[in-house]
Amino acid sequence: MRSGPAAGHDGILHEAAFYGSDEEFLAVVLPFLREGVAAGEPTVSIFGGRNQQLLRAALGEGGGVRFIDGGPHYLRPASAIRSHREMLAGYVAGGAAQIRIAGDVPHPGVGVPWEWWARYEAAANEVYDEFPMYGLCPYDTRTAPPEVLEDVRRTHTHVVTADGDRRPSPLYLRPRDFLATAVAPWTVPLQAAPPALELADPSPAQGRHAVGVLQLIAGLGDEERQGLELSVTEVVTNAIRHGASPVRLRGWAEPGRIVVAVTDAGPGPADPAAGLMPAGGPGGLGLWLTHQLCAYVSLHHGPDGFTIRLVAERP
Repeated sequence: MRSGPAAGHDGILHEAAFYGSDEEFLAVVLPFLREGVAAGEPTVSIFGGRNQQLLRAALGEGGGVRFIDGGPHYLRPASAIRSHREMLAGYVAGGAAQIRIAGDVPHPGVGVPWEWWARYEAAANEVYDEFPMYGLCPYDTRTAPPEVLEDVRRTHTHVVTADGDRRPSPLYLRPRDFLATAVAPWTVPLQAAPPALELADPSPAQGRHAVGVLQLIAGLGDEERQGLELSVTEVVTNAIRHGASPVRLRGWAEPGRIVVAVTDAGPGPADPAAGLMPAGGPGGLGLWLTHQLCAYVSLHHGPDGFTIRLVAERP
C-alpha cells in the first residue's frame, strides 16, 4: 500500500512546492521525508548546497533518508532520468510499494538554462510513470524567474504549500500539450553574431569537418570535441533520414565554446521525451546520445522547421 496522498494512486505522483525562506523550505520538505521514513518507504533527498545542509541538520545521518548530491545528479536531464530509473527499478525489485524523492531541479536562477529542464519536468510524468514514485519538486521563489514558476505549475499535477495544503494544479498540461507551447529556446550570446560557417544540405562527414574548423577557434578538450563530432554526425544523419530538405547547418565558436545548429524542414519528433530517453523511434538513440555528450541540447519547432542546437564547452 502506498502512503500519504499517493495512496491508491498508480504510477508517479508529481508535486511542486514554492517557498520563499529556509523555514518554508523545511516546512514543505521535512514532513514529506519523515512520512516516508515512518511508512518504511525508500526516501531520497537530492538537493545541492544549502538545502541539503538544512535537511541533514534537521534529520541527522541516522534518520533513514538517503542523501544524494544534487549537483552531479542534475548535471544533464538525460543522465538524471537514467539514474532515477535505475534507482527506482532497484527499489521496486526489492519490494518497495512507493519511493519518495524530493529534489531541486536546476533553473536560470542558479545559472542553468531552463529549456531542457522544462522538458524534463514535463517528461517526468511519462518516463517515471511505470514506477510507484512520489516526487516533490520545491522551487525557491527568491531565485526562480516568473516564467519558470509558471512552467512548474504547468508540468506538475499538484501543488503543496508550507502549511500542508495540497491541490491539483489548475494550469497542468499533459506533456505533449505543454511542449506544443514551445518553451523559449536558450540562446548563447555569441549567436547574436553571424555564424562562423554555414552549410546547405551537409553530409555527416561535412558536419564533422565543420566541428574541426570551429575547434580551431574554440580549443576544446579532446573529450568535448569528440562528443560534439559524434553528436553532429547523429543530428545531421537524423535530419537527412527523418527530416525534410533543405537541411542547414550553422556554427559559432569562441574560445572555450562551440555552438552548432542543424535545421531541417520537417516537423521533428513528437515524443516529449525525445532525447531524454533512448527511445526506439526514428533517431531516438542518436538524439539520446547527444543529450549525454553535449553541455546543452535545445530542440525547437519553428516556422523554418525543426532545429537542434548543440553546445559544447570546456567544463
